[in-house]
Amino acid sequence: MSGSRVLTEEEKREMWQDARDPSRRAAFAAAQRLSHAGSLDDYINFLSANMGLVGGTLPRVHATDNFRL
Repeated sequence: MSGSRVLTEEEKREMWQDARDPSRRAAFAAAQRLSHAGSLDDYINFLSANMGLVGGTLPRVHATDNFRL
């Protein structure tokens, strides 16, 4: 598995409905274009503004005894 969460049937149905709706499809396309138009400074500002959302996580300790390549 890729490690990604498996979508529920309801989430899949909502995604198909969004894809079939011309206005929603246009909104997603516009959001994608806008996200690619930003500069590196915009991206750093976005990350800085949202650090509080992920600041509480700690790295997991993973010990292994399987050292085979």
